[in-house]
Amino acid sequence: MPEQYAMIIGSGFEEFATGSELQTGETRFGSPSAALRSTDIAGTPVITLARHGEPHCIPPHAINYRANLAALKSAGATSVIALCTVGVVSAIRESGEIGLPDQVLDFTWGREHSIFDGSDGQLQHIDFTEPFSVGLRAQLLHVARSAAIDCYDGGVYATTQGPRLESAAEVDRLERVGADYVGMTAMPEAALARELGMEYACLALVVNRAAGRGDTPIHDDVEASTESARSLTESLLHAFFESIGA
Repeated sequence: MPEQYAMIIGSGFEEFATGSELQTGETRFGSPSAALRSTDIAGTPVITLARHGEPHCIPPHAINYRANLAALKSAGATSVIALCTVGVVSAIRESGEIGLPDQVLDFTWGREHSIFDGSDGQLQHIDFTEPFSVGLRAQLLHVARSAAIDCYDGGVYATTQGPRLESAAEVDRLERVGADYVGMTAMPEAALARELGMEYACLALVVNRAAGRGDTPIHDDVEASTESARSLTESLLHAFFESIGA
């Protein structure tokens, strides 16, 4: 059975979520953030979903992550590439660059973190040693190297609650516990994808230095750096899906 790829679209990149609307019904967890859409990237059919809704209005802590992943699963998705805008904590990346984290720290609370809620009599303790799918990450990295696209291999993604950005002291703490990136949405997405049997990779778009790390105000950094991260992401996705269709 061929892979069916899906992309979850993050903040500032909603233009990736284009194409014809798919029939999107209710899941047992409720409605997804937005309609699922079918698009074509370099000859490969891809399902897209705008994580924060259409228009962009759902804050990170209020996203129905379970419904989003369940809807993608019902639509036939087997592999999910999640676009996540992040700040960079350590020196592994600079604003405007991209990376593929290989580990995660979860500092969120109050979110529905599992499909196993006792409602259907099922329970599974997933192995989360490698939170991002090794095979899908390797595919993306291979394509990046072949196409000479600068995409960092690895790093720890710290997931914070949002929607506010972090204080400088909080970022200091994140660095002490090993964080390289800080964002608000990779969890519980990655865990839910694992529970539902889907491959999941997080493509981190570094749009700013984290609080206390840069020389300019964060929003100025975002404005200056987003286009570079967008361009690298577009190049990688086009090369990746072109390689799938070859």
